[in-house]
Amino acid sequence: MSSQVSDGVELMSSYRKDPVRESMTVLPAVFALPLTLLTGKPHAGQRPFRITPTVHLVNAMLSVSSGLALSAGALAWTGWWLLLLLPGWAMTLHGIRNLRMMIFHQCAHRNMWGRRKLDALLGRVLSALLLIQHYDTYSAEHVRDHHALHHMTLRDPTVQAFLLTLRLRPGMTRRQMWRMAMAKTFSPGFHARFFVARICSYCSAATRIERTVFLCSVLTLAALVSWLGLWTFVLVAWLPPGTVFFQMSNVLRLCVKHTFPAAGVTERRGRDYFAGLTNAIFLGEAAPAPGLAWPKRMRAWARWWLRMAFVHFPARYLVLTGDTVCHDFHHRYPMSNNWANYIFAREADFTKGHPGWPPYRHVWGLAAGVNVVFDSLAAADATEYDPERLTAVNRRDLFLAFDD
Repeated sequence: MSSQVSDGVELMSSYRKDPVRESMTVLPAVFALPLTLLTGKPHAGQRPFRITPTVHLVNAMLSVSSGLALSAGALAWTGWWLLLLLPGWAMTLHGIRNLRMMIFHQCAHRNMWGRRKLDALLGRVLSALLLIQHYDTYSAEHVRDHHALHHMTLRDPTVQAFLLTLRLRPGMTRRQMWRMAMAKTFSPGFHARFFVARICSYCSAATRIERTVFLCSVLTLAALVSWLGLWTFVLVAWLPPGTVFFQMSNVLRLCVKHTFPAAGVTERRGRDYFAGLTNAIFLGEAAPAPGLAWPKRMRAWARWWLRMAFVHFPARYLVLTGDTVCHDFHHRYPMSNNWANYIFAREADFTKGHPGWPPYRHVWGLAAGVNVVFDSLAAADATEYDPERLTAVNRRDLFLAFDD
């Protein structure tokens, strides 16, 4: 059984075929796996495949290196070849986001390979390479304030990012929140402060040895780039996806991550409560209905392919990368050793009737997911989420209050 619990959110109380995903099964079988990877949702009865954490890591690194190589080719060949910068940037950003959203995140849970020291080493390397919050600080805050009883309270970095960095407030309309979020997303000043905050968030928590290694590495790299004459490559191929595009993706991801508890909810514990704060975000839309007349069928399929290619695929490839489409499964089972197979792991739990947990919830489409989160903030308790109260719990500077 299923029911609509709010605008766009479907609550699945027992197993049934999803009509949106099942509508796509009219396509040849060769499209089954690509559509599952795109949407984040398998079709009924689809045979699962297994992938390891190491494969995810290698894929992310290959995406970054391939994107940089493609961008280098575009700069070398010039002319119309410069258009190759677009897929080059996209591939680089996709790899960086997977390293941050999936690999670094699992390292923070000591759950990448389940080997504490190795996970921590990889996490520290990634925090330095990506210039993000220092691994030790992020790991402590994420587990203590985001996954425990402080989830979606003022101590949660996600809430602080909404209130401090994006300046969104309870009582705002959905349109006002979209306008504010988009203004930040395309603001040069916002991105400059954001990037400085990333550097500070790493360096302020790094040890003296780590800061020394970091500084020496930067100076050595700058000298090498100058000697080889590669500054154009660094500024054009690496800087946009590593800074502005990365941060734009960060904002959009934040806006779809978790819903706020409704005003008046007093019971703030238990599986029913915590599961209700996270939805799966499936990317795609129902395929055209069968039986349409030929002209309408052609137009409908053309529109569907265009939207899947230019709306839903970019959202999946650049924003909801990796396991973020199934973030609800992670919050139910944060230490699952099957996290690398997130799509089929969630589906298996759903098919079994999610034992011990309330029904799963999902939304189809990135924009619909953002709307659900914005609507939840609009209806949240303005007293509870008063930014003035953050001074009592926030230990970070304004622009250190970003979250992913």
